[in-house]
Amino acid sequence: MIRSILLFTVKTIAIFVIVSVLLVVILRFLPTPVTATMLMDENGITKDWEPLGDIDRNLVRAVIAAEDGKFCQHNGFDTEAIANAVRRNAEGGRIRGGSTISQQTAKNVFLWQGGGYVRKGLEAWFTFLIENIWGKRRIMEMYLNVAETGIGTYGAEAGAQRYFNRSAARLTPLQAARMAAALPLPKERSVVNPQGWLRGHGNTIAARIGVVARDGLDECVYR
Repeated sequence: MIRSILLFTVKTIAIFVIVSVLLVVILRFLPTPVTATMLMDENGITKDWEPLGDIDRNLVRAVIAAEDGKFCQHNGFDTEAIANAVRRNAEGGRIRGGSTISQQTAKNVFLWQGGGYVRKGLEAWFTFLIENIWGKRRIMEMYLNVAETGIGTYGAEAGAQRYFNRSAARLTPLQAARMAAALPLPKERSVVNPQGWLRGHGNTIAARIGVVARDGLDECVYR
């Protein structure tokens, strides 16, 4: 009985590993048609896939400045950010995460929103896979095409059209910064007319775009 259970477990894990690797390999070359988050969105889906070359570099720099300043340096996991998040959460107050752009991409493409140890474990596995199979450029391209940018709106192009009536290929630093500032809570944060803290946060990200450019923090995306 124990041997049968053990054999079943080993086979299940082996099948999962093979299928997940094949899926990541396929999506290395093909756009993601739909994600679990999109399918569960009661507001519908508005999206438009664009290759990274057709997305303004300002937006790439803005999301690095806002979400993951060490994107080009880490292997998918920012251990320092994770440790800081654990420490702050232990102190109480608002729960903070330490997720990198790679982790967010793994979650958005392959998994579902929400917490739980199972999802976190799967997220770590898929993060490892995309870092080693896709590379940084593809991760950024996928992130900017599947991230929720507004109510029922997914990806940089759909977001740029919704908020600024222009292509994602032609975003000013401030427009890119305001889109990046809204990414953590796209259903709640205003992009077109932010107020108070959010407005200041967007302005700060816009200023940091120049720092990302100066220090080459986006070079891994464009090699």
